[in-house]
Amino acid sequence: MKLWLDADAAPRDVKEVCYRASDRLGLETILVANQRLQLPAGYAHLVAVRVDGGPDVADRYIAEHAAAGDVVVTADIPLAALLV
Repeated sequence: MKLWLDADAAPRDVKEVCYRASDRLGLETILVANQRLQLPAGYAHLVAVRVDGGPDVADRYIAEHAAAGDVVVTADIPLAALLV
């Protein structure tokens, strides 16, 4: 199981909760955004993926790479509907 984070729109507080959960559970956590992400130090299970700019590019990346049983954190209702 992996934790995917739609990092373009996720509030800082939500990201921090995901970072702590990743560390506590030893869960690979992938942050996907169309801009450069600065990952906080000390979290061994975080990975950043930068995608090309444009509408819904990060959403498409997550939809194409997430697998059954993965958890996706997003505020994007169309992405959530596609994943369900």
